[in-house]
Amino acid sequence: MTDSKKKRMSMLDSLAAAGTPPAPGSMMSSNRALRSARDAVDAHHVWELDPAEIQDERYSDRLDPKDVHDLRASIEQNGQTVPILVRRHATDPNRYLLVYGRRRLEAIRASDKVSKVRALIANLDDTAALRAQVSENTGRRDLSYIERALFAQELLDSGFGSQAQIAEVLNVTRSAVSMSISVAKAIGTALAHAIGPAHGVGRPRWEALAKELADSRIENDDLSRIALDVRAKAAANEQADEDPQVDPSVAAFEAVARHVKKSVSSTLGKKPRSKTTALVIDGTPVGAIKRSGRALRLDLTDVDDAFAEWLDARAQDVLEELHDRWKGET
Repeated sequence: MTDSKKKRMSMLDSLAAAGTPPAPGSMMSSNRALRSARDAVDAHHVWELDPAEIQDERYSDRLDPKDVHDLRASIEQNGQTVPILVRRHATDPNRYLLVYGRRRLEAIRASDKVSKVRALIANLDDTAALRAQVSENTGRRDLSYIERALFAQELLDSGFGSQAQIAEVLNVTRSAVSMSISVAKAIGTALAHAIGPAHGVGRPRWEALAKELADSRIENDDLSRIALDVRAKAAANEQADEDPQVDPSVAAFEAVARHVKKSVSSTLGKKPRSKTTALVIDGTPVGAIKRSGRALRLDLTDVDDAFAEWLDARAQDVLEELHDRWKGET
C-alpha cells in the first residue's frame, strides 16, 4: 500500500472511530457510510500490504502444507500473480486477518527480495471468511478425507456451530459430517498428523481403519511411530534422488492399516472368553458386569428407581471420575 493510500485509509478509519460528524452536504452522512465507502474502495483495488500487518487466526485445514521454497523463488522471479485475501481486523485498523493465501504470505515473509504482499481486502464476518477459505482451498486442491474430517471436528470442538451448520459451510450432508467427526475421533489427531493427508485414500478405507482400531489393542502412539518411520524413509529416498515413490502419506496409511489388520486378525484368532462378575449392593444381587475382549457391559437389573435415575443423570461424570482414579493408580 502506498503512503498516500495509507493516509487516505487512515483518515477514513480515524473518522469512523472518532464518530466525527460529516461536513454539511457531504455524501458520507454517518460512520456506516464511511465504512461502506472504505469497503467499496477495498473491493476494487489490489493493495500492497506489509506481511507483518497480517495475522493468520484461521482454523487449520491442512495436515501437510507444501514447502514454500519453490513458491518463494517463483514470486521473486515472476512476481506475485495471484493476490491473497484478507479482511480488516475488528479492533486494530492497522492490521488484517488472513482469509486465504497462507503459502503465498509465508513465501513473501521468507523472501529478502519481495517486501510487500499483494492482497484483496474483503468485508467478511467469521462465517463468510470460513466459507471463502474452504471454497478457495477446494477450488485449488481438494482437501483429503481425513483433512475434512479433522477440520469438521475442530469446528465442532471450538464452538463454531452445530453439525448442521458445519455441514452447510462444508457443503456436505449432516450425516457425512457426523460420520467424519466419529472417524476423526477414532483415528486421533496425533495419528492423523503422523500419517498425513493421504490424498487418494477415501472415506471407506478411513472408516475401516477406525473400526479396526476400535477392535485392536494397539496404542495410537505405536502406530504414529510406524507412520513417521515410513515418511522418514520416503524423505530419505527423495534426498537420495531415487525413483519417485508413492505419496509418503499414502504409504504411511498403508503401513498403519496393515499393522492394525494383522493385530485384529491375531486378536480374533485367540477367541478370548467373556467374563461375568455378579454385582451386589448391601448384600443384594443387583446385576452383573460382563467383559468380552475390549467391551465392558454393565447390567443393573434390580436397583431402586431413585438410584437408577441418579446414576443415569450422572453416568458420564461417574465414568470420568473412575477413569481418573484408574490413571492415578496405574
